[in-house]
Amino acid sequence: MLPPRILRRLVLAPLVIVVTVFMVVTLPFWLVVTAAASLRLPPPQRRGLRFVWFGVAWLTLESAVLIACLWLWVAGGGARRQERHYALIRWSLSKVFAAAVRIFRLSVEIEEPPRRTWAARPARPVIVLSRHAGPGDSFLLIHQLLERYGRRPRIVMKAALQYDPSLDVIVNRLPNAFVSRRHGESRVVEEIRGLSATMGGQDALVIFPEGGNFTPRRRRLAIRRLEEKGLGAEAERARGLYHLLPPRPNGAIEAIEACPSADVVFVAHTGLDDLVTLGDVWRKLPLSARITATWWRVPAEDIPGDREERIRWLYDHWERMDDWITAQHLAAKPG
Repeated sequence: MLPPRILRRLVLAPLVIVVTVFMVVTLPFWLVVTAAASLRLPPPQRRGLRFVWFGVAWLTLESAVLIACLWLWVAGGGARRQERHYALIRWSLSKVFAAAVRIFRLSVEIEEPPRRTWAARPARPVIVLSRHAGPGDSFLLIHQLLERYGRRPRIVMKAALQYDPSLDVIVNRLPNAFVSRRHGESRVVEEIRGLSATMGGQDALVIFPEGGNFTPRRRRLAIRRLEEKGLGAEAERARGLYHLLPPRPNGAIEAIEACPSADVVFVAHTGLDDLVTLGDVWRKLPLSARITATWWRVPAEDIPGDREERIRWLYDHWERMDDWITAQHLAAKPG
């Protein structure tokens, strides 16, 4: 169970700053120990030094954001409060991205329509329906929305992410929502509707319709649930998805109904699909990392009006996304 907010503020946030100071002061020791331990490993597995550098960089940014949030809380902010917090998120994510580029040799390639496709209706809000593939890809998506497209993201995310103190503080000050499994799908849909209904022209509601990362077991369970609900057509289409879980349509449909003027943006990405936990990152992270992403935009007037038509439309785009990921995997194979 997540600790109460007052405990998270009084215990977890200061603890991060204390750990950061300790790691920075003792960094030479950890570098020597890690380098010595890496000598026993073959070259492809000598990733310890990179983890130490990135861990210290991450902790330093965590502490910087917490201190900045404290200053913003003391200073107030008035009408510009949200703007300043979005600027802080943009700054911190840009630093995380820069650290990942330097330390993990991360490269990102985005296949996108001409820039005029995004700028054609700058005053329109957008609903972003993205593949769910781990926290790294999610952070990259938010970074791109803020930095590249000048949007203010709104997200419904797992309550457990509030164990991250800086995320806990800054995200709870902006129009976002944290939900847990015990709340059920109805609570998630309710939060999505509330966030969508109040969007302005520069806002972007980010939804991950799969509800979790793809695994073969989750795919089988999702298909079984569709069958048990008597949704044979959706179950059959889900069997044709090889990289994605079938989309749960309720949240996306509620978002569209709550903000009918919003365009919908579909986002597919691949590259770090298997890196979900720290263990995955440690075992599988390559010497260089590459993420490829693509997106396309559907104007509000082209979105079907009937619920059943919208479900079929959503599956159409999910199949397009799955085909794109398949093509990327085939292109990445040697020979």
